[in-house]
Amino acid sequence: MDTYLYALIIIVIILLAAMIRILREYERGVIFRLGRFLTVRGPGLILLIPFIDKMVKVSLRVIAMDIPAQDVITKDNVSVKVNAVLYFRVVDPQKAIIEVQDFLYATSQLAQTTLRAVLGQAELDELLAERDKINTELQQIIDEHTDPWGVKVGLVEVKHVDLPQEMQRAIARQAEAERERRAKVIHAEGEKQASKSLSEAAQVLQEQPAAIQLRFLQTLTEISTEKSSTVVFPIPLDFLEPFLKKLQGDS
Repeated sequence: MDTYLYALIIIVIILLAAMIRILREYERGVIFRLGRFLTVRGPGLILLIPFIDKMVKVSLRVIAMDIPAQDVITKDNVSVKVNAVLYFRVVDPQKAIIEVQDFLYATSQLAQTTLRAVLGQAELDELLAERDKINTELQQIIDEHTDPWGVKVGLVEVKHVDLPQEMQRAIARQAEAERERRAKVIHAEGEKQASKSLSEAAQVLQEQPAAIQLRFLQTLTEISTEKSSTVVFPIPLDFLEPFLKKLQGDS
């Protein structure tokens, strides 16, 4: 009798284990009954009919998937290696299980092929300078293709662009030449402004002869503060002209 009781208890435990499922807040269960889709349940306690119902769990959390480095030839025939990261999540558990065999693998393969296709249509300068535009285009294309699978792609980020050594040196030379060009432009602009200021100052001095004398006195004051032993400074005749007129008047 005890043997039958123990066997019955074991059978009940097995049936309960097969019947009861507990799903977390971020999980959903796709229920199949005798091979046919029944419903989507969760979260919380789920009861199944043993050996008749089968449940497949699906996580609704955002998945970060690394896209391996891809060999890409850009539109201007430059060979680069590019990797990226893909952020997506399941929004329809039924489609994610029924419409595609393995939505994780399918999404990864789609992302790799789309990355090569999109970057192959862009030039190297665009790939380096317009990263946000390329990320948006990748996200839209991948999301459009994964929508029938119940997968929503939220973000695609190109992480690293690996350039050949000769291309890196060429870009460095180009950047250096650009910096030199900007420095020359700034220097020329400064010379232009300085010459304009000198021209205006000369015009003022020409219109106001007394201003040159004031400037002369100011220069003498500045020199007097220097610790120079001997300073030879020519005195303009205009400065002595009042004294000469006074002497001529006295004579």
